[in-house]
Amino acid sequence: MPSRRGAVAAFAVALLAASVAGWLLWPAPPAFRIEAATEQQIREHVPTSLTVFRFNGNPHILVLDFASLLEQGRMLNRVAALVEKKGLPHDRVLSDSELEQAIQAQGDTDETFYYGHDYSAASLARFFALADRGHVALDPEEKRLRAVLDQQGWFAPGVSAGLISLPAAGADGKLTRAARGAILRHELSHGEFFSNPAYADYVRRFWSAELSAQERDGIRHFLGSENYDEGLDTLMCNEMQAYLMFTRDPRFFTPEMAGLSESRASQLRQKFLAGMPSGWLRDLLAADR
Repeated sequence: MPSRRGAVAAFAVALLAASVAGWLLWPAPPAFRIEAATEQQIREHVPTSLTVFRFNGNPHILVLDFASLLEQGRMLNRVAALVEKKGLPHDRVLSDSELEQAIQAQGDTDETFYYGHDYSAASLARFFALADRGHVALDPEEKRLRAVLDQQGWFAPGVSAGLISLPAAGADGKLTRAARGAILRHELSHGEFFSNPAYADYVRRFWSAELSAQERDGIRHFLGSENYDEGLDTLMCNEMQAYLMFTRDPRFFTPEMAGLSESRASQLRQKFLAGMPSGWLRDLLAADR
């Protein structure tokens, strides 16, 4: 029979083991706090560090709100190079030096490569898979992005979701509060395209059926001038809906930039609205006429 002191010691050891086991099994707290927010709440938010929102109108849209353009660029520029940029490989992730050269060749900096970003869950999963396959060392900001997506389960197959981003007003001289609002509206429409298959199908049909070949060429020319890859058809029709239907700030887009008259652009918007699937984005376009 063990002594009383031995029994107490054994009990203490067992209690400690049980506590450690319970701690190991207890779910870890989420790495990122994600708040639900409306378009207005996001637009008026003043970020002092990265803030992650879930859009109220469509919970499958995540919004990354950055305090600076540099922080945004370091997290997302390499994704942009893979997914959208003209003249860059779409089958591998660029190294740090290759990305720097690509940004300089475009006449940009880390801050101005894009003022807002938008990507599907599938494109983001592919980016990280290719980075792993190519043994590309990720930057700390890209590792944070991976943690956000992993927390949301976006690396599972078949996820329909969209991630968008925007910088704080005042991040540079162009980014007024009005510009921030225009970027947010533009990017939210991309988020809907990525996360709502019915809307994406509608946009594709509209692109091919309602625009003439000449009008599609005009939009491709404009997007090419902005360093989008004109050979990516899904990218072209997605950007068409975001610019033509949801970007009214002339600092970013006017119909003339794509070879369209104001009257023709208005006619296309009316047709687009008439056939749109119901939901928050249709309501927004109807209110914006």
